[in-house]
Amino acid sequence: MTAAAVRVRRVYDPPEPGADGVRVLVDRLWPRGLAKAVAAVDEWPKELTPSSALRKEFHAGGLSEAEFRARYEAELAEPGAAAALSRLRGLAASGPVTLLTAVKDPAAGHAAVLAALLLG
Repeated sequence: MTAAAVRVRRVYDPPEPGADGVRVLVDRLWPRGLAKAVAAVDEWPKELTPSSALRKEFHAGGLSEAEFRARYEAELAEPGAAAALSRLRGLAASGPVTLLTAVKDPAAGHAAVLAALLLG
């Protein structure tokens, strides 16, 4: 799988039909002020999102990026998340997948960790 097969974008950015492929929202909560039709989300596997406790601790500054990554990867190894991750790998193997998030810097958040796992 190539890096072009997995993209990370803000869900607020307009869809790019020729490049996005399957659009997967990887946030636990629906983005504020965004209509579902406008977001053009194909899948929303909540099993792949960080737990509420982990997300809150990270955003409160209680975890380093390395600690967050390690705990998030441990959550992704749990059976429900592992199955959803396997399904996402299958989607990415057959065409482009765009991971969508509402965070302001998608390259530094959980979506980037997820993308690295898909590519690795």
